[in-house]
Amino acid sequence: FPDELPGIPPVREVEFNIELIPGVEPVSKAPYRMAPVELKELKDQLQELLERG
Repeated sequence: FPDELPGIPPVREVEFNIELIPGVEPVSKAPYRMAPVELKELKDQLQELLERG
């Protein structure tokens, strides 16, 4: 990397923005799906940890 940056990047032709809807929360989803066996194991382990405190 250079010691000093030459400046900000040039303006691009494509602009990107996300329009937000007031009062709506972002969608929260798992980043990937788990196989049913893996999901059951995860739930079992989490439950065990919760019971232990």
